[in-house]
Amino acid sequence: MVNLTINGIKATVEKGTSILDAAKSVGITIPTLCYLKDINEIGACRICVVEVEGKDKLLAACNNEAEEGMVVYTDSPKARQARRVNLELILSQHNTDCTTCVRNGNCTLQSLCENMGININSYPVTPPKMNWDKRFPLIRDNSKCIKCMRCIQVCDNIQTLNVWDIEGTGARTQVGIKGGVPFESTHCSLCGQCITHCPVGALYERDDTKEITAAIENKEMTTVVQIAPAVRVAWGEALGLTREQATVKRLVAALRRIGFNYVFDTNFSADLTIMEEGSEFIAKLSDRENNTFPMFTSCCPGWVRFIKAEYPDMVGMLSTAKSPQQMFGAVTKTYFAEKIGVAPDKIYSVSIMPCTSKKSECDIETINGSPAKDVDKVLTTREVVRLIKAFNIDVASLEEEEFDSPLGDGSGAAVIFGATGGVMEAALRSAYFLVTGKNPDPDAFKAVRGLNGPWREAKFEINGIELNIAVASGLGNARKLLDAIKAGKVSYDFVEIMACPGGCGGGGGQPICDGFELAGARDEVLYKLDKDNPVRFSHENPAVNKVYEEYFGAPLSHKAHELLHTDHFSWTAVK
Repeated sequence: MVNLTINGIKATVEKGTSILDAAKSVGITIPTLCYLKDINEIGACRICVVEVEGKDKLLAACNNEAEEGMVVYTDSPKARQARRVNLELILSQHNTDCTTCVRNGNCTLQSLCENMGININSYPVTPPKMNWDKRFPLIRDNSKCIKCMRCIQVCDNIQTLNVWDIEGTGARTQVGIKGGVPFESTHCSLCGQCITHCPVGALYERDDTKEITAAIENKEMTTVVQIAPAVRVAWGEALGLTREQATVKRLVAALRRIGFNYVFDTNFSADLTIMEEGSEFIAKLSDRENNTFPMFTSCCPGWVRFIKAEYPDMVGMLSTAKSPQQMFGAVTKTYFAEKIGVAPDKIYSVSIMPCTSKKSECDIETINGSPAKDVDKVLTTREVVRLIKAFNIDVASLEEEEFDSPLGDGSGAAVIFGATGGVMEAALRSAYFLVTGKNPDPDAFKAVRGLNGPWREAKFEINGIELNIAVASGLGNARKLLDAIKAGKVSYDFVEIMACPGGCGGGGGQPICDGFELAGARDEVLYKLDKDNPVRFSHENPAVNKVYEEYFGAPLSHKAHELLHTDHFSWTAVK
């Protein structure tokens, strides 16, 4: 332990603690901009500088350790002046058109300027020009980039994809694409973690709200919207709602006010995915000699892009089942279209997802198996919040409303798809039933839950069959797991991987709360929703059973393969 004094307050902290954390331990806040704990502690922005007695130079609090007897002043005239100058220099290369920025009102740079009373630019503003194809799902605006390097560190150290890099020197320094290649030629998974960890509006998803609003206003189109499991635990955060207020049924009501004709639940197709993927897994187990293991889940498009780009020799181990988003779109444009007597090309299918990679997934030509494009457009959770605001809806005053039928039913197993390990747990619940004819304890497979370690593994026995399974989230962890499998260090039957750390709860399309990782807290809400659901098994979803009875016949039937499965080799992730 070391003892120090910060602004006259005595502090005792463990040796190795940063000045920033030492100050926090006694209730003193030091402003930061580039800092992300355990990810970006490089002192690049110099906003966290403090004065230390006996030191001529100011020290960055984020990456300098507290020392025995140190006397620190976090807001001395010297520290405040330097902090202000550093911030004004950052502004001199920043596009300050804040009113048209997606991060307006939720921008760390904007908040710092307000707190420091900076309301004019002391230096000429010369931001670099934006040069990016705005049709792409992920957009970089270098005119707003502050060179904090967060995107680089997240991509390199957490996701291990090394897409971004610093280029140029001095005033010409900016973040570009590593190797100078076109962005479409990188191995970017479109996970969106660079977006959620950017403190400003330099990275954002393509906004599709205008196209969707136009479809809603087109009286010739029938608009259908689906809500993903993880959206329900995050959508209210940016609207100031408590978790008790921000129910999925209140979101259903808001979407009806916006004008959608039908509001459905992606939980329906998550259950459908379990029936197809679980049946596929059991079929492979019954013919081990002619199949390669492990079988990988295929629900996450960021993960699918990753394995196609980085481990192409393992693509054949992916489940052929489409993601719940795409399954829902296929059912909407076929089964549901027939039920309501509307031509598939007159249905406009929208997904609300916690994900940026879903925007790319719905545009993969070969993934669309219905007579029309399965899913027309994807909104992130952030976009649907903007849409709600644009329609001036007071969500807190709305009465809760039910999903439409018949694609509005979902089980507890489906809702935990949004948490890392949830797909695996849901699949094992139904696999147990499909093999034994009886239900297990719904929580029998909860050993796959959690965020500890690069991956979690467990052994389960179903009717005398021993299953070795593994679960990982975050592409850096996925890489460690795949490398271990390829090296023969580990062996599994079934593996679930999610591209985003913590799963969809921490998805790249979720609301941004700078400096906080909320996947764990959001996942806990999903598990509570599962526990409170009267139906906790995908195979007991009455709407899913009905669609098999009336349309598909059975899991893995010819029609199910045609509409609910895909060929992962039919498209390329890197151009």
